[in-house]
Amino acid sequence: THEELCRFIARESESVVVSVGYRLAPEHKYPAAYEDCLNASQHFLQHLQHYGVDPARVTVCGDSAGGNLAAAVSQTLAGRSDLPRLRAQILIYPGLQALDFNLPSYQQNRGVPLLFRERAAFYMLQYLNGNATKLEEVLEGSHIPPDIKLKYQKWVSPD
Repeated sequence: THEELCRFIARESESVVVSVGYRLAPEHKYPAAYEDCLNASQHFLQHLQHYGVDPARVTVCGDSAGGNLAAAVSQTLAGRSDLPRLRAQILIYPGLQALDFNLPSYQQNRGVPLLFRERAAFYMLQYLNGNATKLEEVLEGSHIPPDIKLKYQKWVSPD
């Protein structure tokens, strides 16, 4: 689904683009997609010479769930001294948090096609465990214990 975009990015940026065809939810639950992306990224970074890629110019990118995966891979690889460091990460409307679907961005964009607020929560549940029976609780915010909300309020709050 992203081949044309990847070719465009490669052509316009004069870059090598590797697109990972990771396993999808709900058939393949977390962490399958993450493991696929991490394994592909590690393999690529270990064999950059084979592909003729400058180790100082490697960037990861993803949109939506792929943005989540790019961020997770970047965090994992950041602590690796045996691999070249990533130059950057590009995250396009990434799904980065599932603690609060009532933050201003979700409220302001709740009816914006393609990714309605309810659909975003539904897909997050599909990605995590393939079960959307708790969708209403997630949308209300009652799926997270108060002590966890308090702990992460600094990072996940309207402020």
